[in-house]
Amino acid sequence: MIRTIAIQGYRSIRDLVLPLGQLSVVTGANGSGKSNIYRSLHLLADAAQNSVVGSLAREGGLPSTFWAGPETIARSVRQGEHAVQALAKRSVASLKLGFGSDLYGYSIDLGYPPPSRTMFGLDPHIKRECIWNGAIYRKASAMVDRRNNYVWFSTTRDEEPVMLTQHLADTDSMLATIPDPQRAPEMLAVRESIRKWRFYDHFRTDADSPVRAAQIGTFSPILHHDGSNLAAALETIIELRSDEELARTVDDAFPGSGLHVENTDGRFSICLRQHGLLRSLSAAELSDGTLRYLLLTAALLTPRPPELLVLNEPETSLHPDLLPALARLIRAAAKNTQIIVVSHAPVLIENILAEPGCAHLHLIKSFGETTLESATLFNTPKWAWPAR
Repeated sequence: MIRTIAIQGYRSIRDLVLPLGQLSVVTGANGSGKSNIYRSLHLLADAAQNSVVGSLAREGGLPSTFWAGPETIARSVRQGEHAVQALAKRSVASLKLGFGSDLYGYSIDLGYPPPSRTMFGLDPHIKRECIWNGAIYRKASAMVDRRNNYVWFSTTRDEEPVMLTQHLADTDSMLATIPDPQRAPEMLAVRESIRKWRFYDHFRTDADSPVRAAQIGTFSPILHHDGSNLAAALETIIELRSDEELARTVDDAFPGSGLHVENTDGRFSICLRQHGLLRSLSAAELSDGTLRYLLLTAALLTPRPPELLVLNEPETSLHPDLLPALARLIRAAAKNTQIIVVSHAPVLIENILAEPGCAHLHLIKSFGETTLESATLFNTPKWAWPAR
């Protein structure tokens, strides 16, 4: 299980360490930084796909993603004695992302390339990557280490580190490009673990959405990030898990309703039978909220649970009466997979927090900086970044 998420230098996040549970809920007012937490986790996952540099480019490049405030916020500024001012930076600009789990920890540090005449001078370069044993980095616990283009791994405490490569491209992650199952199996293990993370955010349910059309039916134990294989995913749940389990879930949200999947020449379509109606309704006829709930059902009842599932504002378009049922579904799914829910719906939050041991991460803004409410030196998880 992932115990800690650490973010430094990303938009409104100057330096933040978050403790996670098997089920965690991230809350806060609009603009408090909830979306930045979600995006940071997505960027961390992109490292394993070797797409973190491209993802940063789509966000506007490093100038648009770096911490937007001053390097430090003095006590006199926080007390209102002085205004916030831009001062000369004493440290290099960097974006750092990392996590610590029961088995391994991983971090990535991105920054600007060295000055040159190239027009690609704002491209993010990976300055440092590290995999270590346990949740907290220590130099002695590092197993695979990367500085700029050099990557090496440790063998035993008494031996010198062994070089894996001296020519890793500045924009390539070591996770995606040089996993060595023979000499550094930890790198392969971390990469595959991160690649199993799943993110679901704002499913399309407009009239032209592929979710509303019949789909080619293929075995689908995992719902696509856009939900485009919804019918096949639901049929896979019926056949691999239990049609009774899916029926109970649908009835919990829509009492008296039933769901089945029709197969027409290899194309699957969902049909929802509702109490009092003489025929079933197709996906094209369902309301946005009903369709979104079925998408969340397919994501949470997956017969192949991910190591980490992140839901960003799952309450979108749902009627408040559906939120208690959604909370029960999330709480049940958390028995099989670690879940992070980003939400600002009080009913959903309250019902999820009823789960014993659920971690509540309430974000607040202080002088533009995203911080964790009630965080102190004593209850903040220990964390150390590998130095450049």
